[in-house]
Amino acid sequence: MTEVSAPSALSKLKIDRSAQAPVRKKSRALPLTLAAGVALAAAAWFFVPRTLEVGSTSVVASTPSQQYVQLTASGYVVAQRRSAVASKASGRLVELRVREGSQVKKGELIARLDGSDINAAILGAEAAVHQAEANVKQAQVQLINARAETARARSLEAQGFISPQSVETTVSRNKAVFAQVAAAEAALGQARAQLKGQKVAMDYTEIRAPFDGVVLVKNANVGDIITPMSSAAGAQGAVVTMADMGTLEVEADVSEGNLSKTKVGQPVEITLDALPTVRFKGHVAGIVPTVDRAKATVMTKIRFDQLDARILPEMSAKVSFLSQAITDADQQAVLAVAGSAVVTKDGQSVVYRIKPSESGDTVEAVSVKAGRQLGELREVSGPIKAGDKLVATPPARIKDGARVSLANS
Repeated sequence: MTEVSAPSALSKLKIDRSAQAPVRKKSRALPLTLAAGVALAAAAWFFVPRTLEVGSTSVVASTPSQQYVQLTASGYVVAQRRSAVASKASGRLVELRVREGSQVKKGELIARLDGSDINAAILGAEAAVHQAEANVKQAQVQLINARAETARARSLEAQGFISPQSVETTVSRNKAVFAQVAAAEAALGQARAQLKGQKVAMDYTEIRAPFDGVVLVKNANVGDIITPMSSAAGAQGAVVTMADMGTLEVEADVSEGNLSKTKVGQPVEITLDALPTVRFKGHVAGIVPTVDRAKATVMTKIRFDQLDARILPEMSAKVSFLSQAITDADQQAVLAVAGSAVVTKDGQSVVYRIKPSESGDTVEAVSVKAGRQLGELREVSGPIKAGDKLVATPPARIKDGARVSLANS
């Protein structure tokens, strides 16, 4: 068995320091790595864009007249001259000359009822008038003859040819003939009155326009029974409903608490839901002197300064009561934004327009020219348009190109 020398055995028990040297190098590199990570994170915090949460508002088209608005109210367009045209007579409708939208003049024939029975009565009344006229003429001839006979009798009496009794008899006949003439004339007057009554009844069968206007509703058709008492079963009252389009006004309800802000003659601006881009000037024509207890409102009558053919009855309307009269220029639309959306940056008025994209919303700083205050809005002009979405209240640290998220989205 070979023996191992003591020195060589001891040499195997020595620690190899060269094998542990790399371990010490790794332990020194770890702090450097952590420091580099912190530095990169700090750089990212300072230099990488962060997302800001902001509210949004839109660019709108407004009018300068809005700065004078004291009160707003809603109402409807109503024709102040409106009529359900009917007949005083009853009968079957045999002719209808108009339809919805027809323009009619005062006195123009609208419809006609069956008047055959009245026409027959008119012919009978005319015949009675002719007979009465003949009776009057006959009585007048008899009166002439009686007067002539009386004159001869008085002459013969004066010559002594006849007695006074004969003269008295002749005078009595003269008086009787005179009474017959008066009776015939009275009968003629009665016949004429009956004829006139029948003609009036015939006029009732002709339904005519009471004023210049437009037919709004056709209430009956040819063949319907028309009666003044429309409650009758199967019968119609009015034939048509028409309105004078020159009397269109807005009837708006004003809260009694705001009644002090209105007065007769006050200028107003009217907008119609059917014509949202058109604004009409008007004024308060009257205030109805009573309060609706159920709604606690007072009705105001608003008259258009100039009517438009597009304005129709029963259109819904919004009325703005103004503190002063406005001009045509005040009604021209301008761009406006919420007052808080306009900020001053480097001495210029700036708004931040939101630019949506798939990767995220960003903002673009747009220089604008700020104008008048229009109520809660501010007039602006510049490279923006109605509908553009803006930051409602830009924060102090916002910059051009910053990423944003909408608070209300």
